[in-house]
Amino acid sequence: MIIGTAGHIDHGKTALVKALTGIDADRLPEEKRRGITIDLGFAPLQLDGLGTVGMIDVPGHEDFVRSMLVGASGIDLGLLVVAADAGVMPQTREHLLILRLLGIPMVVVALTKSDLVNSEWMELVRSDVVALFEETGVTRPTIVTCSSKTGDGLPDLRRVLAEALATVGSRTADDVFRLPVDRAFTVKGTGTVVTGTVWSGSLLADESVRVLPSARVSRARRIEQHGKPSNRADAGSRAAVALAGIDVEEVPRGSVVVTDQHWSGSALFEAVVSLESDVATSISPRTRLHAGASEAGCRLASVTSPPDSRRLVLARIVTDSPVTLRGGDRFVLRLPAPLRTIGGGVVVDPYARRRALHHDAHEIESLARSATARFSFVLASEGLRGVAIRDVPIRVGSTPAEVNNLIDEAGAYAGAHNLFAPAAVEEVMASVRRIIAEYEIRAPLAPGVPGRTLREGVRANDELVDISIREMENSGEIETRGPLVSRTGWAPSPSDRDVEVSNHLAHDICAGDQQPPSVSELVSRYGSSVPGLLRFLERQGRIVQVETDRYYDRSALEAMIARLREALVPGNVYVPAQLRDILGFSRKFLIPFLEFCDRSGVTERRGDGRTLRQTPVVLLDSFRVHP
Repeated sequence: MIIGTAGHIDHGKTALVKALTGIDADRLPEEKRRGITIDLGFAPLQLDGLGTVGMIDVPGHEDFVRSMLVGASGIDLGLLVVAADAGVMPQTREHLLILRLLGIPMVVVALTKSDLVNSEWMELVRSDVVALFEETGVTRPTIVTCSSKTGDGLPDLRRVLAEALATVGSRTADDVFRLPVDRAFTVKGTGTVVTGTVWSGSLLADESVRVLPSARVSRARRIEQHGKPSNRADAGSRAAVALAGIDVEEVPRGSVVVTDQHWSGSALFEAVVSLESDVATSISPRTRLHAGASEAGCRLASVTSPPDSRRLVLARIVTDSPVTLRGGDRFVLRLPAPLRTIGGGVVVDPYARRRALHHDAHEIESLARSATARFSFVLASEGLRGVAIRDVPIRVGSTPAEVNNLIDEAGAYAGAHNLFAPAAVEEVMASVRRIIAEYEIRAPLAPGVPGRTLREGVRANDELVDISIREMENSGEIETRGPLVSRTGWAPSPSDRDVEVSNHLAHDICAGDQQPPSVSELVSRYGSSVPGLLRFLERQGRIVQVETDRYYDRSALEAMIARLREALVPGNVYVPAQLRDILGFSRKFLIPFLEFCDRSGVTERRGDGRTLRQTPVVLLDSFRVHP
């Protein structure tokens, strides 16, 4: 678990960390020279009943709030330090606001420098602190009076910190690993080392990792926790990881170390946002986004309504460089001039697309709190595209083990790789109904819609089409026969004219015997309905298509095949001229007939000739020539 300090400059944060841990968290020469904290400091703290927890010391000067944001992100408890001789100051207010925006679950207040004031003054400061928490909307904290100089109150502070951390739920190890990098440096003989707080999951020594947003691949050569070698780094702990094959310049502060192979950075995401009312209409690229250890310029590209401090709004945010985010992540928005925190929010979808945003206030509040709500939102937003199953833990902020429960709660449909909202399935089912109905009107003699025609008409993810067709089959609405899809119970219904023309066609083809008329000749005789009527006759079993432009009477075709079998000696190869003499018709009809026999298993090619198959398999019902 991690404790992060917060508070105004010179209120004694670093001195308190040293009094509690015995370690001076100011490590930079300039910090020693100026007597102020400039960057983050770290120290292990022993607490009864909890063992070792990490402490992060943050700078209090307004010029270094960006460093404070890095340190405060991902902590389990905020230790707000207020000097008793100074009381509530500007950075006290801003740091508490930041803790609230980051959703830090627990805050304890340490009233330091108690040796410098009397009890009456101390009570006034305590009252100011309580009023500040009420004004900020943060739950009233436990307040401990102490002195880093005399040691008074430190045992009580240790006890309160231990009790507060005991109420904070532990982070699950069964999650995707993520470590935002807050420091990167080189150690002789080891190479590049990064440090940070493990936000989720766990990392094993020698495990492969990716550095985002650059997507560089590396290996965790060595892991240390609190200065000691470790075989793994777990969620909620500080860790130093030596990375193999990567330069320190390639992992600057703000990088994120992950193990997931598909996690990626994004410059466009959707979030629930709350802003101060006086800046709500002036968000521009000058606004700075702080998320974990990352910082980027940003602007609000789209919002559901004008944002203000009294309500949450759903917004699409564009950043000037990719940021590695996850659903449920909290972030802070600041203006660089004048330096001030202006709001923050919760990531709803880190992989957002440009689309219209429509949600009511109640739904927006749910999106900020619930992975289930975010999952339903992402499903609906992706529509017919669907959501990759592998991306769900990242996009909504759930553990991999929770994905199945999310699917059940949302009533989502699962394909091999993607998930779809019930509304998407209904939309495709409606399209299937429409396409089948239109096809029945256009081709009343067809037994169904070819599957390829159906999919081209729907224009949706193939998995989604499969799911929709399966649902309609299960409900008895449609049926599939081979490559054809039709309404259940559908049967072709020829008109009287169709029946008359069909009979003429069957007669002409039968009369042609071994040399029937071509399709084009029949069209010239009977009109454009001929191709459909020929297929209708073929399905009835009366004729067989031998080549693209010619059908044969079934009985005549069977007689021709029988004569061929009787005349050919197994094992002998016959060239076309010999077969023409045997069958007695011209090359125009011979070659297409022989190719048909090859396809049907009656004969097989041998060089320039043909031989009778030893084990012929002839299924006249399946005879078909596909254009």
